[in-house]
Amino acid sequence: MTTPMPPPLAVHMDAICKRFGAVRANEQVELKVQAGTVHGIVGENGAGKSTLMSILYGFYSADSGSIAVLGQPVRIRNAFDAIALGIGMVHQHFMLVDSLTALDNVMLGAEPHVLLHKAEAVVRSGLGGLMQSTGLQVDLDATVAQLSVGDRQRLEILKALYRGAKILILDEPTAVLTPQETEQLFAVLARLRTQGTTVVLITHKLKEVMRLCDFVTVMRAGRVVHACPIAEASVEVLAEAMVGRKVQMGRSGDARTQTGAVRLQAQGITVRDALQVTRLADFHLSLHAGEIVGVAGVAGNGQSELLEALAGLCTPSAGTLVLGGQSFTPARWLDPGTARSLGLAHVPEDRHARAMVMDFAAWESAVLGYEGLPLYSRWGRMRHAAMRAATAAMMERFDVRPRDPSLRSSQFSGGNQQKLVLAREIGQAPSVLLVGQPTRGVDIGAIEFIYAQLRALRDAGCAVLLVSSELDEILALADRVLVLNQGRVTGELPIDACNEARLGLLMVETQEGQAA
Repeated sequence: MTTPMPPPLAVHMDAICKRFGAVRANEQVELKVQAGTVHGIVGENGAGKSTLMSILYGFYSADSGSIAVLGQPVRIRNAFDAIALGIGMVHQHFMLVDSLTALDNVMLGAEPHVLLHKAEAVVRSGLGGLMQSTGLQVDLDATVAQLSVGDRQRLEILKALYRGAKILILDEPTAVLTPQETEQLFAVLARLRTQGTTVVLITHKLKEVMRLCDFVTVMRAGRVVHACPIAEASVEVLAEAMVGRKVQMGRSGDARTQTGAVRLQAQGITVRDALQVTRLADFHLSLHAGEIVGVAGVAGNGQSELLEALAGLCTPSAGTLVLGGQSFTPARWLDPGTARSLGLAHVPEDRHARAMVMDFAAWESAVLGYEGLPLYSRWGRMRHAAMRAATAAMMERFDVRPRDPSLRSSQFSGGNQQKLVLAREIGQAPSVLLVGQPTRGVDIGAIEFIYAQLRALRDAGCAVLLVSSELDEILALADRVLVLNQGRVTGELPIDACNEARLGLLMVETQEGQAA
């Protein structure tokens, strides 16, 4: 009696090497992905996982090594080769044209007919079947600019599937999703798996790997250091493999000091948008020295408006703010420069849009908002040498890699960009720090470092307001927690009374109650 042959691997990358100058991005990497499974690839920023997937998708060519797809040796020279082999990739930063409709974005570059109206009819019909079979529902006639982040991601997946993808690569797919959108994505990926699609998931979120994946591969410094079925893995084992040492991600065991004086007082803050829709309603907060107050809630429930109002980036329609002994009302609201002069620092939620200029050198981004300080400016002239030296010192202190102040901001990984922004804001020893989504798109080693910096700032007497969509982050850092829903504070709890289940339940109950 003969033993049946095992099914071919969906992907087998063997002895892959890739260098960029002196940097070894991939070194003798072997990756085996079984067909019809969800396979997680995890590692710190710079570990080589995105480079490896870029080789599989044809963005880069390997210096050496081999690739087999469904048991057949292949040569992938570009993305067209990858698509022809049934490989699709959804990038963390979506590759969509905002001014075109969802339908046009799917059709772009893959028009099935020279006549536009006939091409649209064919694509619309094909997408209708795909949406029904996968559960990926998108308004095909809406422009991309009108779609939510979750809808845009669903559109990217539909685009890949429409082009015949049987192997789907997802790069940090939940980095910008709300919890509800994440649940919807997981349901879609589970359905795709049952339909035979192979999913390769690049992520920093180990809990998601444990929940969704069938197998996991860990990369560090360009090499595979661990690979196993998910049943043999744990968050602790994966984290240690990623970093090369044990990682402390939970609450610190250090004794807490007493809180001090009120550093920021907000009363009745109300923010309305351009259409006069209330985004934040009657918000009250007393933020004390030596505490971290966490703001929990589903993204889009007033958190962004709260941070922008307190940082002076928008003017509320009602309310008062007391900061640094000065009182502000909508008739005379503070601006970001005034806020900084009164000791308030701000780490925005979107580091690309609000915290850095991607085309600037790192030393230019590292002084944004502070370029008028005597250290950086004298007699109306900027001191570029001093700025570069200060940036080099920030990079050393905050372990920003590579330590090159002249490197363009866009060329740093997300974690290193975030550490540079934190270095800039924390470096001025603020009395109040507003921080939004501090670890979004950041690897586990950088998360541990950022947590330590925020705790040290609190222990030094700073008052910290933390907005995060990650409940485990709130629980790890906050001393008390506010829950925002529909722009209103619907709960306030001391951290000792909080756990992830209770906060999650409170958020859901609040939403259901308001819906009823």
